[in-house]
Amino acid sequence: MFDIFSYQFMQYALIVGVLVALCAALLGVLLVLRRYSMIGDGLSHVGFGALSVAYAVGFAPMAVAVPVVIVSAFVLLGMSESKKIKGDSMIAVLSSAALAIGVVANSLAGGSAADLNGYLFGSILALTKSDVIISVILSLIVICLFVLFKNRIFAVTFDMPFAKSAGVHVKFYNMLLALLIALTVVVGMQIVGTMLISSLIIFPALSAMQIADSFKGVVICSAVISVFTFLVGLLVSLTLPAGAMIVLCNLCVLVICTIVGKVLKRR
Repeated sequence: MFDIFSYQFMQYALIVGVLVALCAALLGVLLVLRRYSMIGDGLSHVGFGALSVAYAVGFAPMAVAVPVVIVSAFVLLGMSESKKIKGDSMIAVLSSAALAIGVVANSLAGGSAADLNGYLFGSILALTKSDVIISVILSLIVICLFVLFKNRIFAVTFDMPFAKSAGVHVKFYNMLLALLIALTVVVGMQIVGTMLISSLIIFPALSAMQIADSFKGVVICSAVISVFTFLVGLLVSLTLPAGAMIVLCNLCVLVICTIVGKVLKRR
């Protein structure tokens, strides 16, 4: 079975997948704790719309998707503090509008069902060398920024009023978190697609929370679970959609961790 990693397309998938799995696991814990779980879903739909429009007009898809998704992430996190329009309402508006724009743009460009499915459900086994280079660079940026500012981000996540009183620039770190989320979503769309990227962010964090007691333990468990489920999903997807199998593996692990967590609590 492991002989398949001698093929270049599997090596590309392995490199990008492991890095994105780590990024998604790290940020997923923060998003679940802040009750922003669905922001990944909203941004993925925005990314689909941007990719489709770029494809229709002949621009480089990633060059268009990255800035559009970053701006949308800033808007969504900014709206979360608004009293007039709540963040969840804005996520619904952006998600549906961007998805509709993407479908129309794809249709006007004469896109086939295969093109649309590649955006919607991912195409990790069809990564090119340029895709890998861009994905690795963006993933490393996310991981480095997260490690560099993790203490401040954690402070803002757990107790925003206290962080403000302690002199932490809360707005800056919220925007930094939005940037990290946006980059992770854009890269992750190539693995599981726009329809499933939010599960790559949420499932490992939820699974880790069932069996770990400390924040550090949750982060470590989430990272291990995310990479493990990616590898298993990739290995068993030789004749099945890779993105869907990765998500199903995450679902199975979540069920197992939930059962184990309940058993441990009873003891």
